[in-house]
Amino acid sequence: MPLNHDVIGLESPPAEKSWTSRDTLLYALGVGAGQDDPAGELEFTTENTAGVGQRVLPTFAVLAAQAPARRDLGDFDRAMLVHAEQAFELHRPLPPAGTARVTTTVTGIHDKGSGALVVTEARAVDPATSETLVTSRSSVFIRGEGGFGGSRGPATEWKEPARPPDHRVTYRTRPDQALLYRLSGDRNPLHSDPAFAARAGFARPILHGLCTYGVTGRALLHTLAGSDPARFAAMSGRFSAPVFPGESLTVSMWADGENVAFRTTKDDGTVVIDRGTATIRLG
Repeated sequence: MPLNHDVIGLESPPAEKSWTSRDTLLYALGVGAGQDDPAGELEFTTENTAGVGQRVLPTFAVLAAQAPARRDLGDFDRAMLVHAEQAFELHRPLPPAGTARVTTTVTGIHDKGSGALVVTEARAVDPATSETLVTSRSSVFIRGEGGFGGSRGPATEWKEPARPPDHRVTYRTRPDQALLYRLSGDRNPLHSDPAFAARAGFARPILHGLCTYGVTGRALLHTLAGSDPARFAAMSGRFSAPVFPGESLTVSMWADGENVAFRTTKDDGTVVIDRGTATIRLG
């Protein structure tokens, strides 16, 4: 059964998305905060440290803008779906606990030949004021669903700066990182069930792309934004290769004023997030 193209351009009914202090703390732990230095990121990992107020990692914005219900994309093998791209704009720092009203729109289903690229935009607003909190754009690639004769979609420009990175930061992940991260809501068995992962062509469960994205966001936050979420305005990147829990991630960063280009690689040089961009407000 082909993908449901009728959903393109239709805005979903608004849905309420709430999160608690526990949710934002668990998310921070899930993307490695405090892992190597438990006292180093207490503003993101605790809510009751003397003189330290709880703050929220900017990449949690992606979860805050996820609608509770998924759009009906049709009947396809979920093992063939992988997260392809993720971008967000954070209009103001999120509170440790809060509520947003979320609407989503499938903006395109593009024919990539070997599969289909489904692009979705989401907007999360403050229910009381209608002020936009987060604008998010995500793409998923569904293997085996291409070849329907549609557009390949727009091309994006990204060039690695012609100089060495201004900064290079390495964070390790834990062997059980995916089991911890999945508690933030993504229970896809691709990240926990060996049999399901094998069906998708992997030797063992892989790390969530959004966990890799969150680890990368921490590196950008602490290296370029002085650990201040108020300075972290936007981030985007393309997932280019799987990460297995326990592997280390190195983020290379090129800063040009507020504009940042970045790339995330594994120890063997494999690029796992490519075409990375971020906007970091100058302090």
